[in-house]
Amino acid sequence: MASCLSGGHYVPGTQEYMPVAEFYAEKSVFVTGGTGFMGKVLVEKLLRSCPKIKKIYLLMRPKRGQDVASRLTELTQSPLFETLRRESPQALNKIIPIVGDITEPELGISAADQTMLCQKVSVVFHSAATVKFDEKLKLSVTINMLGTQQLVQLCHRMLNLEALVHVSTAYCNCERERVEETVYAPPAHPEHVVTLVQTLPDDLVDRITPDLVGECLVLKISFVNSEIFSKGDRPNTYTFTKALAEDMLIKESGNLPVSIVRPSIVLSSLREPVKGWVDNWNGPNGIIAAVGKGIFRTMLGTGTKVADLVPVDTVINLMIVCAWRTHLRRGEGVVVYNCCTGQQNPITWSRFVKTSFKYMRKHPFSEVVWYPGGDITSNRLKHGTLSLLQHRAPALAMDLVSSATGKKPMMVRVQNKLEKAAACLEYFTTRQWAFADDNVQALCTSLSPEDRRTFDFNVRNIDWDAYIESYVLGIRRFLFKESPDTLPKSRSVLNRLHIVHILTQVATVFFLWRFLFSRSNTLRNIWRRVLELLTRAARLLAIA
Repeated sequence: MASCLSGGHYVPGTQEYMPVAEFYAEKSVFVTGGTGFMGKVLVEKLLRSCPKIKKIYLLMRPKRGQDVASRLTELTQSPLFETLRRESPQALNKIIPIVGDITEPELGISAADQTMLCQKVSVVFHSAATVKFDEKLKLSVTINMLGTQQLVQLCHRMLNLEALVHVSTAYCNCERERVEETVYAPPAHPEHVVTLVQTLPDDLVDRITPDLVGECLVLKISFVNSEIFSKGDRPNTYTFTKALAEDMLIKESGNLPVSIVRPSIVLSSLREPVKGWVDNWNGPNGIIAAVGKGIFRTMLGTGTKVADLVPVDTVINLMIVCAWRTHLRRGEGVVVYNCCTGQQNPITWSRFVKTSFKYMRKHPFSEVVWYPGGDITSNRLKHGTLSLLQHRAPALAMDLVSSATGKKPMMVRVQNKLEKAAACLEYFTTRQWAFADDNVQALCTSLSPEDRRTFDFNVRNIDWDAYIESYVLGIRRFLFKESPDTLPKSRSVLNRLHIVHILTQVATVFFLWRFLFSRSNTLRNIWRRVLELLTRAARLLAIA
């Protein structure tokens, strides 16, 4: 498959070319999920790289006693916006909070704000979603499906809408080994699923969720006289409802200019605006953080399988360009873009884990409990044994010591959370997919060289070794809030832990050998023969 590095189809002078930044000039944008991980990067990038943009309206809700104005202030004071605060602080005034809630009817937006949005907005980015794999089905349906439906209804009323970019996931069709850039038939009828969760008691919905999402479930309910569901084959409510949301979007978007971006596993930023920036413990982040602290050492997975990881700024650049292209190609229907790395620049789970270890040891976290190490294994018996010996037993011992010294025991609880997170990832670490990316490659070739640099989403440009180093440093800086000044002390502590780790391994082998040797005549006989052979070899060498 050709890479967009080849120069592609853009030939200066052959046709009038509108730069991506110019497309956004004097236009207003509406963003859902703007306070989430990807949404924050989107807002920052639009303000910094499209300086003529008019307004960015963010759907926000009061949270934990904070009104939207306070939340917006907190958002713009985060390290992510440091470059803008320094170089173009006035740009931050373009962010306008819109009070609303994705779970409410009409998105919880007031009539006046709806009217204003319908008059002024030209581009919509819909990234609001619950990304929790184990979210209850009712809430997942409400946010991922009904939220999308409500947004589309609002978009139909927008007078000047030029593009609606919907953020989905590459894994919404994870029952397929190869996933094309198309919207497949849904695993169930979206309207029936909505009716189900709105009609049945919550506890009953929770009980049937595993069967509905992952197995073949056929239900007949009094208000529907036909079979409702066929095979789900999804590992969680997230991938299930995102697949249904895509189908719902196709059916309800009509002639709206729509595109769908499907990222794979989104990790920290590659370059912009801060290398390694990350703000959540989701997905691999929490596991890698725990590994770096020395409290997590084994995970179930197939090391040779491709880990389809993608930096957040790569996804955001694609989204921004997608809106530009959607406007230019209006009338060609909904175009899907699989934003993935497995086809163009693959990395295996084994390499990802080993490289992470390398940089955890180079840039150790503070207050490390044990020397970072371990492995990813596909052997369930081995994983279960190691989990018991390296996770459960040490956690229980540490909690007993904490209780005896009057401290609050917490390590068993931490291990429970980590193992639950690892179990959620297991489906993705034991399988591999081929995500077609022809549309992404074609989009890249349609850009001018300058736009390719400014809005770089060419995953072949990712140097995995350098990226993983910045990822580890990002976890250290942004999640653990650890200053670079603490690195010398952390390295000193890690060196001591390394010595203790080696001595512990030697002692374990020695005592295991002694234990087995004292109870086995066979081992003793083998050992005597080995000694005899070594003695003979030594004599022969001495004679020679």
